[in-house]
Amino acid sequence: MRVFVTGASGFIGSAIVKELIANGHQVLGLARTDASAAALKAAGAEVHRGTIEDLDSLQRGAAATDGVIHTAFNHDFSDWKTNCENDRRAIEALGSALVGSSRPLLIASGVGLLPQGQHSDEDTLPANTLPRVASEEAAADLAARGVKVAAMRLAPTVHGDGDHGFVPTLIQVAREKGVSAYIGDGNNHWPAVHRLDAAAAFRLALEKGAPNIRLHIVDEEGIPTREIAEAIGRGLNLPVVSKSPEEAPAHFGWIGHFFALDMIASSKRTREWLGWRPTHASLLADLAAGHYFGR
Repeated sequence: MRVFVTGASGFIGSAIVKELIANGHQVLGLARTDASAAALKAAGAEVHRGTIEDLDSLQRGAAATDGVIHTAFNHDFSDWKTNCENDRRAIEALGSALVGSSRPLLIASGVGLLPQGQHSDEDTLPANTLPRVASEEAAADLAARGVKVAAMRLAPTVHGDGDHGFVPTLIQVAREKGVSAYIGDGNNHWPAVHRLDAAAAFRLALEKGAPNIRLHIVDEEGIPTREIAEAIGRGLNLPVVSKSPEEAPAHFGWIGHFFALDMIASSKRTREWLGWRPTHASLLADLAAGHYFGR
């Protein structure tokens, strides 16, 4: 298949590009900058210049391929609602080029959308009060128009070499504060998946055809955040402490909201449907390997 990939030079997208090419697919990757274009060419992909705000460019990319994987997203939390609505429009534009065909569309979503403090599976619906739910709403609208679409709900912690997300931010906070902290008793949970396992799941879902489905791209269903803080403490040789919910905002900054979430998400049906078998390191093993602390 010839596949259009947005976010193709990003942490997850670049792994998906390599996974697709290694399995005989051709990739047309969206590139906003010269550096992204060069990285895509080096990986063996074709380059499609544009941005996720350029809806005409997105439609052209989707129209020229046999399927679409959409991982691009602006994670600037200072204008979160606007960025979520921009993603809705990007998904609508991509899907509009696929109406009336059997070409699949895979969109990146997250299990962080789901109700907190409970065990969730692929049938669990997101909390409608969250701006990020706009992506799954757009997917549902496209499914109603006959587009074969899958919401790929990623774990909040997608880890591996090159990670610049939540875990490196927690490590930086620990360096600055001189302690590795968790919130309360640290028994709230974060699911996790290695980026290479996530890439394999996207490839398998594309090959299956993504027939209007929600998939959980989760290896570890929920790691207690206390264990994450302890692994960071070992990696930095720092004491591990608890911060009360009242102390957390001042200690953690913006990431404190996310580190306080409690998510347990099953991927049982996803594994069965895709034949997906994660094989790469767990989050704690990845932290123990040391590469997160050599920066």
